Amino acid sequence: MDIDVYKQYFSAEGCFSGVKRRGVAVMLTSSSGGGEIRYTLTATFFPFENPEDFRITYDAAFSKVLYEGKGRRSRKREQSMLETLRGQADILAAEQHAKIFWDKPLNEAQYG
Repeated sequence: MDIDVYKQYFSAEGCFSGVKRRGVAVMLTSSSGGGEIRYTLTATFFPFENPEDFRITYDAAFSKVLYEGKGRRSRKREQSMLETLRGQADILAAEQHAKIFWDKPLNEAQYG
């Protein structure tokens, strides 16, 4: 079962498939089953041409597994990951020659 532990949109900068991207959706997703748990960070960059434009494109979606092992969801583990999430997302974005502007959120954080 997949659960979005955290999701929030921010201003961003990048260019993918010849299209400038000015927004990013940052997500921490928990996937569990069969006694195994995996936490994945995903950053999806999108055009964001106006304040109503939250159309997500999947040609600029990048992910990184932050944790994988035996067990189940843990609030303590999730809190620890959320504390380092921005740094991990910055690394993921930099690998794609993009930037996330954490001081410019486009919506409130959603927790699941």
